[in-house]
Amino acid sequence: MVTAGRILAALPLPSSSLSLPLSLSLSLLLGAATGAAPRPAEAAPRSAVPQSAVPRSAVPRSATRQSAVSRWAAPRWAVSRPITPQAAVRSGPRPGWTGTWEAAPSATAPALPDTTVRNVVHVSVGGTALRVRLTNRLGTAPLVLDAVTAGRQRPGAPGSPAAVPGSLRAVTFHGARTAVLAPGADLTSDPVPLAVPDGANLLLSAHTPAGADAPVTLHRAALQTNFLAPHGDATADPDGTAYTATTTAWYHVTGVDVLRAPSAGSVVALGDSLTDGTGSTRDANHRWPDLLADRLRALPTTRRPGVLNAGIGGNRLLHDGTGPSALARLDGDVLTRAGVRVLVVLEGVNDLNHTPPEALDPAPVLAAYRTITARAHAHGVRVVGATLTPYAGHRAWTPAREATRQRINAALRAGGLFDAVADFDAAVRDPDRPERLLPAYDSGDHLHLDDAGMFALAGAVDPARLR
Repeated sequence: MVTAGRILAALPLPSSSLSLPLSLSLSLLLGAATGAAPRPAEAAPRSAVPQSAVPRSAVPRSATRQSAVSRWAAPRWAVSRPITPQAAVRSGPRPGWTGTWEAAPSATAPALPDTTVRNVVHVSVGGTALRVRLTNRLGTAPLVLDAVTAGRQRPGAPGSPAAVPGSLRAVTFHGARTAVLAPGADLTSDPVPLAVPDGANLLLSAHTPAGADAPVTLHRAALQTNFLAPHGDATADPDGTAYTATTTAWYHVTGVDVLRAPSAGSVVALGDSLTDGTGSTRDANHRWPDLLADRLRALPTTRRPGVLNAGIGGNRLLHDGTGPSALARLDGDVLTRAGVRVLVVLEGVNDLNHTPPEALDPAPVLAAYRTITARAHAHGVRVVGATLTPYAGHRAWTPAREATRQRINAALRAGGLFDAVADFDAAVRDPDRPERLLPAYDSGDHLHLDDAGMFALAGAVDPARLR
């Protein structure tokens, strides 16, 4: 019997993205989206601090590497024994806000006084309006941004700060242009009336006022050229001429939602550098969650979920390190994202590589998987676990760590930990040396994947399991 997943696996990537029709007025859509109280997983954080808590002086007045893979790899999936969620898993399309892009906060940097950052972000699905989620998650003092704009990047210019003419929009927060974020908090904007096509690049620009001295939260490894205007507010600059410096980090922004009617919800990929995209080509959006979103574009609009990348290079399940641990950031990076229905987990290799040999017991990792599943089920979210990929030849590999990886993968394949299992290990290993990556997928360090390997991971996900 031919399954829907196998049919979709053979479909080529679409050659272009189309904008959703503006068949309903924004006011009617916003009314439909806000007429009922949001479910817990979609509630916007209450993060703005009172103006009285902020010093008065702080508030202003006014080329792709060629891939050897010519088609998607066949899906490799194992369905686990059923796990009954504590809350019923939602199914079917729903109108409302859908997460379309994410960057998990991973570090801080010194303040950027009187500087505008223009972030380039690649959305998975489009909509008739958007809202921006800012972050001061890792900050230690209130963060003030006195101007924020959103617009569409000029097509064909992945390395350019130029906007599509007429697309820049002011972003407001509770009606105000100034956003004030408490330490440790995120803040979601008011709806922005800007139509966003599937797979579009957006420009999210934010200006920090002169005299600002609060550390800023960022996602360090963006694999994307972003832009800095070091002198003044350039948020409304359509041509980008004021942006004279570049950065490869995303500053201030942690998410984008779009308004879709109806909405198929979103999928969040929680992971480490393999999910963050290390090894793939910069400015090409060849991280495996991006490629999965491209693949899902073959689905009908009503069944096409947003795909969010919550990967952090160096991240671990059990302990903080590069960014908070997966357990510590589960709420902020997964369960509070708009419309989240499915979580894909690919974490654990860094736990093996940072654990003393005498502690190489798979039990703590498996316990963390169980905790993630239980917490996700409490929010009505299905969980897909991915087997840990091979890395023999990397400087951190040892036979003892390989034995632990194999035991973890055997437990995942046996079922009972997740709702389903994606066998990423089988998708990218060398059949003749299964402790190693297939050479065609190896970026060169024997741990991280090149573009072809990222395609293989995306092809190993069965779309039928993502709803």
